[in-house]
Amino acid sequence: MHDADLGPAREKLIRESIERQTMLATLGVEVAEVGAGRVVLEMPFRGDVCQQNGFVHAGAITTVADSACGYAAQTLMPEGSDVLSVEFKVNLLRPAVGERFRAEAAVVRAGRTLTVCSADVFALAADGSSKQIALMQATMTTVHPAP
Repeated sequence: MHDADLGPAREKLIRESIERQTMLATLGVEVAEVGAGRVVLEMPFRGDVCQQNGFVHAGAITTVADSACGYAAQTLMPEGSDVLSVEFKVNLLRPAVGERFRAEAAVVRAGRTLTVCSADVFALAADGSSKQIALMQATMTTVHPAP
C-alpha cells in the first residue's frame, strides 16, 4: 500500500497513456481510479468478447487485469519511464458473468527495475453486488526512454 500523493500532472499522464491503448478502447475499458501504486479499470459486458458459453472471454479479463497492474506499477516508476509486462499468472476463480468487470490493481513491491503487482477482478451485477472472478500476480519492468 502506498500513501504518497500521485499529483495531478502525473495522474494526467497515466490516464492519457491508458487512453492511447487501442486494445483497452476496443474493450470499452474506463479508468475508475488512479493513485500512487494503485489503478482500477472497469470494462462493460460485451457480447462480442464472450467465449462459446456466453461468459466474457478469459483473454479480455486478463487484458484488463494486466493493464491495471502495469499502470499501477508505472505510477511508482521514475517520471518519463514506461512499463512493460514481464510475466503474469492468472487464477480464474469463476465464470465472468456480470454487467461490468472491475480490475483493482496494487503494487506489492516496487523495485528499480522490476515491480510486482496483484489485481483482483470482480464481476459487478446490476443489483450492485459483486463477486471476485479472477486474481492476477504480475511482474512489470521499467523501460527507460532511449537517449
